[in-house]
Amino acid sequence: MNLAHLAVQLMIAIACGILGNMLIPRQIPGKFLGLILIGFVGVWFGEGVYRMLKANHGLNYDFLKWSIEGVPIVPASIGCAIVIYLVTSFLKWGRYSQ
Repeated sequence: MNLAHLAVQLMIAIACGILGNMLIPRQIPGKFLGLILIGFVGVWFGEGVYRMLKANHGLNYDFLKWSIEGVPIVPASIGCAIVIYLVTSFLKWGRYSQ
């Protein structure tokens, strides 16, 4: 991983975090910094799951191959939406279980 790859991951993390927040409109803890952190986790989660499914099950669709500097866009967006849903669900569950 080089600096250009990390910079592209940061930009995609911000964009995917905003897109994931639009898909799942919930209150994100930490506002913009929380959105960036959730975006990074979502990008890494999406990349990892995509690579695992591609290697083990031969997942090979054209729209999943769209990428910038090796960072897949669609799996990263889906990963961000999943991470936003999980984080906000656990925080909501923790607040109301007292």
